[in-house]
Amino acid sequence: MRHFLRMTDLERGEARRLFARAAQLKRRRREGHLEDSLAGKTVVLLMEKASTRTRLSFAAAAFQLGGHAIELTASTSQIARGEPLSDTARVVSSYSDAVVMRTTADARLEEFVRWSSVPVINGLTDGGHPVQVLTDLFTVEEALGAVSGRRIAFVGDGSGNMARSFLEAAPLFDFTFQLGAPPQFRPPPAEAQAAGRHLVVTGDPREAVAGADVVVTDVWTSMGQEAEAAARLKAFQGFTVDAALLAGARAGAVVLHCLPAHRGEEISAEVLEGPQSRIFEEAENRMHVQKALLEHVILGGVQDVIEA
Repeated sequence: MRHFLRMTDLERGEARRLFARAAQLKRRRREGHLEDSLAGKTVVLLMEKASTRTRLSFAAAAFQLGGHAIELTASTSQIARGEPLSDTARVVSSYSDAVVMRTTADARLEEFVRWSSVPVINGLTDGGHPVQVLTDLFTVEEALGAVSGRRIAFVGDGSGNMARSFLEAAPLFDFTFQLGAPPQFRPPPAEAQAAGRHLVVTGDPREAVAGADVVVTDVWTSMGQEAEAAARLKAFQGFTVDAALLAGARAGAVVLHCLPAHRGEEISAEVLEGPQSRIFEEAENRMHVQKALLEHVILGGVQDVIEA
């Protein structure tokens, strides 16, 4: 089975084919073509955390490829009443051709995968958000061309799932990841070490964005961290991606944010709505990239689909 739990579950060639297929599917949708590559296939969206873009983009992706998506939340299923995850996984996977799971600890996702009989896609965990980062890199290539050799700056919480998936992607896609984060908000040492020469870390957001082709940020307080909000707000003062900070990046640099955004905190309204922002294209691209990803895990790759 082809699970997609982290960026390293893809090889570089597979990622390139995914991007080619996503671009093809995006273009074909705009031309009015109908797709049926997943006709008769069912995708279960197991959402244990709140979601807008992940839930909707995967549901739309399955439908637009001729398949069907069923959403299952913890609160509306037997999970809320304590059913073992091993039982849920065996039953859910017997009804479906793939499962997208959005949950808390990575260990919970891994337990589900152990008992699943179908491919599982990580729709977000505490340790990573690979479907979002895959889309972000696709969006970069739409705007700027090949991401290889580029400098991508991330400003904010370097210990969060977005920064950690970008860090994992840097060697795979051969870009430099310029991380600007306070010392207490850095990725785990083993993950930083694995990135090797592809990682540059600084506590100064201006150094992080210097010469960057892409500037990325995310909320300072993620789901489940609400009790830390005041302390985080204080720790990240000076890390707002505003016009003054963005001026230090390369001319024509693009700005990304996975949304939802807190205007005036991690990003200014001026930058979010400005000419360098690709944030809402990025949101739309979730659907197109995930179409290709669903084909990859369900059909065993996208090469034959492209050639067909």
